[in-house]
Amino acid sequence: MLKAMHRGGALAPFRYPAFRSIWTANLFSNVGSTIQSVAAAWLMTDLTSSHVMVALVQASATIPIMLLGMIAGAIADNFDRRRVMLAAQTAMLAVSALLAALGYAGMVGPWSLLALTLMVGMGTALNGPAWQASVRLQVGKDDLPQAIALNAISFNLARSVGPAMGGLLISIWDVNLAFALNAISYVGMIVVLWTWRPHRAHTPQRQPMFASIKVGIDFCARSAPIRKVLLRGFAFGFGAAGFSALMPTVARDLLRGTELDYGLMLGAFGMGSIVTALWVGKARRRYGAEAVVSAATLAFAAALASLSFTASVPHAMLTAFLGGSGWVAAMTSLNVAMQLRSPETILGRCLSIYQAVTFGGMALGAWAWGSVADLGGLQVALHAAAAWLLASLVLRVLAPMPTREEGRLDIVQEPANAKP
Repeated sequence: MLKAMHRGGALAPFRYPAFRSIWTANLFSNVGSTIQSVAAAWLMTDLTSSHVMVALVQASATIPIMLLGMIAGAIADNFDRRRVMLAAQTAMLAVSALLAALGYAGMVGPWSLLALTLMVGMGTALNGPAWQASVRLQVGKDDLPQAIALNAISFNLARSVGPAMGGLLISIWDVNLAFALNAISYVGMIVVLWTWRPHRAHTPQRQPMFASIKVGIDFCARSAPIRKVLLRGFAFGFGAAGFSALMPTVARDLLRGTELDYGLMLGAFGMGSIVTALWVGKARRRYGAEAVVSAATLAFAAALASLSFTASVPHAMLTAFLGGSGWVAAMTSLNVAMQLRSPETILGRCLSIYQAVTFGGMALGAWAWGSVADLGGLQVALHAAAAWLLASLVLRVLAPMPTREEGRLDIVQEPANAKP
């Protein structure tokens, strides 16, 4: 444990008070978000039998990132990132509270549910680039990869606890309580951000919005390593979307299960992510990013194929665990590769382009696999998504992940006075 806390160790970022506070608040916020996600997806299965509508609820957090991500990145670089995050968190609190109020009033239908979850997704899109770019202000450069991995653990720890809690809540009470708890979960993050004063403040360089976006696009277009990361992110996201988008209907139609069974499947997905996040950094340093991303792609394809013939909750949970392992291994490796090759001055824009491409692929994939499920059935859609991921391995040759030193920018400065 003590070794892990040393500089460069797996837990080293927790030496920094700002990182500890933000990580903890973000964990509770993520738990609330996953509880709401479970409730919204299950509510949609009650409101409609359309696979596409259920899939779009799952995609509602990623569609806004695809559409608004680059604007959000420009905002993160042109304005104080802490204030941007505060505005986004406050907006998500307000929308979640509205969803809970309308739910208790019995006024939520399929389209209003989708609209409100999309609005929460818009807050996520605005928050994402500013939050990811602010990690450099919380820890030293040697601990940045570990901080990124720990943030992935926070998200996936929430995915392991939140779904089971969400399934239990909506089975004992109702979905509206889940929506209300999510609204409350934003309060801690808002308080932490309000009191946080970075020692090494980000100094915005104001530019016209579209000119600012163009700078980020031009840099990413000129950088061969970043182009490879973006292509791999889109390919993986498009195929992987089939798992989360179709999981609610797998629980309902293949397993004939309840909302609690669905929550247990999501919980197993999160546990797989946590276990893998603890060692993926060491694997990436030893074997390289390409080996890790390729293995993760194979694991996720196997999980999709296995999910198509699941007949019991334990089988589904084991499959979800494998999917979670592949998910975090690929996504953490892609995120680290992007961060280490993006200049500080345009970091928000670079990360927003990465998010727009990768999560845009997920949003398109959710719609595509939901449509295939409506036309040919769930099993056909899951097989098709697995086949896509297997076919994407041709990118090992056409667009291999950047090598360790390829395009890397070691320009991150140690936060002044950031004493652990």
